[in-house]
Amino acid sequence: MKTTTKLLLIPAIAVLTLAGCKSKKVTLTKQTGLIEVSTPFDSKEYRSDETSFRSKQSGKSPDQATAKKIAYQNARAEMAANINATVKRVTDQYTNQRTIGNAQEFENKFEELSREVVNLEMSNVKEIGLKTFTDPADKSWLIWVALEADKKSVFDKIDAKISSDAKLKLDYDKQKFQSIFDAEMKKLGDEQK
Repeated sequence: MKTTTKLLLIPAIAVLTLAGCKSKKVTLTKQTGLIEVSTPFDSKEYRSDETSFRSKQSGKSPDQATAKKIAYQNARAEMAANINATVKRVTDQYTNQRTIGNAQEFENKFEELSREVVNLEMSNVKEIGLKTFTDPADKSWLIWVALEADKKSVFDKIDAKISSDAKLKLDYDKQKFQSIFDAEMKKLGDEQK
């Protein structure tokens, strides 16, 4: 008889424990008033990785076309910042690892060149996701967009620009630069996991 009582007591304790955990969660929500919201395009395939730069942003407006325009501008700005930051890290590492005649001049010319490349690349991004929402409360539109730029395309444009500049070409080792670029892209992908 004691064994049966013990066996019944184990599930009862488990139920009480789970009920206790659940009530704490509800209490926290009631106390803070916070509500968890899921963000569109938050899964792995919408994050930058070693093959592509990706960005996602939203735009809100009473006008649907304006909301979409805002979302695109925000996503492009985020992508441009990510590409610029990556190219800057690559340039810094490259100049530190190489003996370059005038390192400061090389870095300055390279930064100018990378800005040109980013501007060119922004015209070649592709849309990989679009979600449209409407808010009946204020009759506004909320649009989320996800964009992608291919790493190879960015690298090829940088390489072409460097190769066409006589001064930069003197101190340029394409394979070394690509190796550093690939390593930075891998880091970017690892950070976004």
